Amino acid sequence: MPEQRRIAILHYSAPPVVGGVEAVMLAHARTFVEAGMDVTIVAGRGEQQALPAGAHLAVVPEIDSRDPAIHEASALLASGKVPTNFAELSGRLVAALHLLLEPMDAVIVHNVFTKQFNLPLTAALDQLLDAGVIRHCIAWCHDFAWTSPRSRADVTDGYPWDLLRTKRSDVSYVVVSQERQETLAGLYGCPADDIRIVYNGVDPVELLALSPQGADLIRRLDLLAADLVLLMPVRVTVAKNIEFALEVVAALKMHVEHPLLIVTGPPDPHDSKSMAYYRTLQARRAELGVENEMRFVFEAGPIADEPYLIDADVVGDLFRVSDVMFMPSHREGFGMPVLEAGLAGIPVVSTAVPAASEICADTVTLFSLNESPQHVAERIVERAAADPLGILRRRVRQRYTWQAIFKRDILPLLNR
Repeated sequence: MPEQRRIAILHYSAPPVVGGVEAVMLAHARTFVEAGMDVTIVAGRGEQQALPAGAHLAVVPEIDSRDPAIHEASALLASGKVPTNFAELSGRLVAALHLLLEPMDAVIVHNVFTKQFNLPLTAALDQLLDAGVIRHCIAWCHDFAWTSPRSRADVTDGYPWDLLRTKRSDVSYVVVSQERQETLAGLYGCPADDIRIVYNGVDPVELLALSPQGADLIRRLDLLAADLVLLMPVRVTVAKNIEFALEVVAALKMHVEHPLLIVTGPPDPHDSKSMAYYRTLQARRAELGVENEMRFVFEAGPIADEPYLIDADVVGDLFRVSDVMFMPSHREGFGMPVLEAGLAGIPVVSTAVPAASEICADTVTLFSLNESPQHVAERIVERAAADPLGILRRRVRQRYTWQAIFKRDILPLLNR
């Protein structure tokens, strides 16, 4: 079994301190822990209970920009004077950080290499790099003192301020936008490609208030990676016309690389006819080659081959991450999912069930079962393409969750 990778994340302060950098650190720590890494946040202040379970906190008070000795030195440095005890302060930080950082496979340093808030710390990290104590360093640069209208007056030509505009060949530099990439490349006088862009992300579990059960189900279905998610919040009965939905999904594959249809409800395990219908749907799914594109929640539990049932709260979770509510029913007494989709803010493509035709006909896409599955698939694609909020939701869901950013952008950096 490979040895667990050890990652340090260093900044002036850590949660529960509130700040943009602290929020990014927290998201990184959570994602790294989920990936099985041993994560230590190294900061001047913070609290262990504010970190994700499995992450560690190492507090070195002199890292904090508000530490009295550091604060006093920074005031002098802002006036263009180097404190007489600058080397002593840096030496204390070198000694404190040596044992903490030497065992690490990678050290991620937020802002310290480009901001002036603790120049003794910047100098200490520079010395630790020179000594080979830090073997793999990633400088996450959110802001830059030398180019900031607010901070430019606090830096002066010469040492140690020049550290904040000096690019090291043994450090990987990361910024959070193309605008920041161009600014930092100009400051360093290097090609823009020398600096990696890693955008910030979002946590859908937190932002969408997903339940633990819903989040686990969404992960098992790999729903966030799908190009177009169709939700059928119905039971498995003949009236729901699920066989037609299978044909539509097969046709969608001609237009969308990875469509995904989710049927939330179960068959009736005590009704032989219901179970027989379910088995025919499974067989038809295999015939159409859409086993990866159509999933019954009933079969998607954490234990293989064990029936899985969900409640209304988890169905609500699925509404919040889906793109279209699809209802090809032969008949419905009302069609409650139409209203649920309206409240969840996702488009509806449906036959003329009462809720759709009598209440929402001006806002939903109605189709007839006389239409071919191919034509219905085209109409679904057209409806999705005409929904700019839906396009944005899919883009963020697929590319800008922290999990997606970790796999695509951060893990390759850690592997260097």
